[in-house]
Amino acid sequence: MGRRLLFWGGGCVAAVAVFVIAVFVVTGRSAHSLPRFAEKSANAIPVDVELVLAVDISYSMDTDEQALQREGYRLALTSKQFLQALREGAHGKVAITYVEWAGQNDQQVVMPWRLIDGPEAADAVAAELGRAPYRRASRTSISGGLRFSSKLFDTSGYRGLRRVIDVSGDGANNSGPLVAPTRDEVVAAGITINGLPLMLKRPFSGMMDIEHLDIYYEDCVIGGPGAFVVPIRDRSKFIEATRTKLVLEIAGRIPAPHVVPASAEKPRIPCTIGERLWRERWGGGMDFDDLN
Repeated sequence: MGRRLLFWGGGCVAAVAVFVIAVFVVTGRSAHSLPRFAEKSANAIPVDVELVLAVDISYSMDTDEQALQREGYRLALTSKQFLQALREGAHGKVAITYVEWAGQNDQQVVMPWRLIDGPEAADAVAAELGRAPYRRASRTSISGGLRFSSKLFDTSGYRGLRRVIDVSGDGANNSGPLVAPTRDEVVAAGITINGLPLMLKRPFSGMMDIEHLDIYYEDCVIGGPGAFVVPIRDRSKFIEATRTKLVLEIAGRIPAPHVVPASAEKPRIPCTIGERLWRERWGGGMDFDDLN
């Protein structure tokens, strides 16, 4: 995949530096120039970012984690750091939609595209998210969530300088298309994918959990210009991390890079590990013997 770039919180913009609590990982593909999107509608509203918040609701996510995930985004959207980043944008506007995903064919738009251009709009969006009911479903198809989310940009009604899918979840892909090729398809369309792997519980083999989910996200899920991962290992840091990640996405900024030596690079976790674990436990499915 080429060289990887690591970013540490200390190099972040001043407005969010104090909140950066994790290592940000950017793929080699981030060296590409930012894509320009043609206006598909004469009425498309120009915004700084079109952002899909795509969140995992599979059964491995307990109810407390679901509530924490939702609350993290609600508080991030109304934070002074987010609103400051919003004001500093070229248009001072962002468009956001909230999607929940689980199995291959289980994706749902919880909140359609909404424009945020100031505190009142941010409060309204946060309140709408707070009213949405919770649900859980079987399997984990990150690839299905990515494909579903990528199509939402076509009919958003907005024209963003950047298009971003923010994926959060607590497990590896085990349903639907393979995640790495799907990631590549989405990135090729000019969309950046950022990751928020939830690592709040000790991995349990009976639940097909994997060690080092953040590395899996780095190698197999994220991609595109300026892509990064913010792992969350502590419930008390969840809201801070979510806010930091959202601010960086809206501001379109990342900390100064530190190049990792080539010797430190390796395919640390197979991108088909979720499918392998599912086959070992339940049998059947695709043959992944020849895949990485």
